[in-house]
Amino acid sequence: MKKKKFTQIAKEVINLEIKALNKLKNNLNNSFNLAVEQIAKCQSKVILCGVGKSGLIANKIAATFSSVGTPSFYLSASDSSHGDLGSISKKDLLILISNSGETNELKNIIQYANRNKILLIGIVSKKDSVLYRSSDIKLLTPKVQEAGGIIPTSSTTAQLALGDALAIATMKRKKFNKIDFKKIHPAGSLGAQLKTVEDIMLKDNAIPFVRENLKMKQALKVLNSKKLGFLLVIDKKKITKGIITDGELRRVSQKKQNLSNLSAKQIMTKKPIGIDKNELVVKALSLMNSKKITSLYVYNKKNKFKTIGVLHIHNILQSNIS
Repeated sequence: MKKKKFTQIAKEVINLEIKALNKLKNNLNNSFNLAVEQIAKCQSKVILCGVGKSGLIANKIAATFSSVGTPSFYLSASDSSHGDLGSISKKDLLILISNSGETNELKNIIQYANRNKILLIGIVSKKDSVLYRSSDIKLLTPKVQEAGGIIPTSSTTAQLALGDALAIATMKRKKFNKIDFKKIHPAGSLGAQLKTVEDIMLKDNAIPFVRENLKMKQALKVLNSKKLGFLLVIDKKKITKGIITDGELRRVSQKKQNLSNLSAKQIMTKKPIGIDKNELVVKALSLMNSKKITSLYVYNKKNKFKTIGVLHIHNILQSNIS
């Protein structure tokens, strides 16, 4: 067969799978809504199980659920008949995936679920099947033409898409957000991009505070000891009033020969730029770039005028965030 004909085969496979997805989309009904509500309400684990290619799909869907805040794991259908049924508790929710709904390895799990009143969601393509009849919530996948005739392809694509849809819909139902996502994805580049300002800010004694009436002679000592290149000016109530940077000191010193007797209040720039502690670091970096500054004071949104931390461009660079 000529190489150029392989691309035509690929297009045919993809077209069949697109048709399967379109059928799936058109088949969605209120059962999907019921499934999402029950998964979101589950106070224990969501357990997925399938056999063969459906088992591989179940494993992937379980991983997706766990990654978006719904504790899930994959249960081997064959191992379940040899003791692993004990890993299923009555508070769990069970999702069984089978194209035919008649797979022998699943029948013991179905019986166990029904006997122990464990909520069972069936993802199946045949209404006249044990799985369909036994499921509390029935998610019917469409009958599709498999690529190559008999190999599970279009059907498993539909199963995977349905699982992804369940996971994302449940995520939205539970209001699982970027901050929640970051907590369970701390490593890698994605975890770095989801770091919050609070994760990397300098706090407590590292903050270069000076009182607004402090003479610059003493303020410069704080500047040198903190080694951040700026000072935050606060009043008696610890309200943030202004900022003094190295650049500002150089400009003022060119106009005034002696800074020593001036107060911090006389030198500072009023209304410094700050950011909420829960904002992503990437937003802080964008703010710095747009304002052409290298530092921000950090506040809790309950009190925007009280500094709880500081963020310097060096902190962001050290965190490998760009």
